[in-house]
Order: sequence, then C-alpha cells, then structure tokens
Amino acid sequence: MSVMSVLAGAAGDVNNFGDTRGGAMAGPLGLLIIVLLSIATVLLIRNMNKRLRRLPSSFEKPGAAGGTVDSEAADEPVAADKDHPVSG
Repeated sequence: MSVMSVLAGAAGDVNNFGDTRGGAMAGPLGLLIIVLLSIATVLLIRNMNKRLRRLPSSFEKPGAAGGTVDSEAADEPVAADKDHPVSG
C-alpha cells in the first residue's frame, strides 16, 4: 500500500462528512435561529433604552427626601410588640 492510496482513501469508501440528512435543513434552520435571535436582541435594546430615558437624571440622597435618619436608631433591632409578634 502506497502513501498516496492511504491519503486518498480506498476507491470504495463513501464520504459521509457532508450532508447525511435528507432535505438539507441545517443551513436554513440555522439562518432562522440567527434571524430570530437578532430580532429579539434589537427589541430588548430598544426596550432598555426606553426605560433608561424615563429615569431621572439624578437621584436624591436617601436622607434628603424623608428627613434625617438617626444612625443609632437605625442600627438597633426593632422590638416586637404584643399585636405583631416576630416569628422566627
């Protein structure tokens, strides 16, 4: 057996590396999936841009809107009263 016959393969071998499915749907199906993903990406980006435009240009500081918060009172746990017991 020569090197050329090994590299070229035997004359009776069948090449099954190509399209083995009947109908050849791999190309069109892949294109459909890529188009659908592209459309979904464009719609998501448009929706995100609309939501970002509705946000205010700056947010107020947490203590400025509702008065000042006592830092010592914020660190202490809230005690349960008789009407609203804490379940744990």
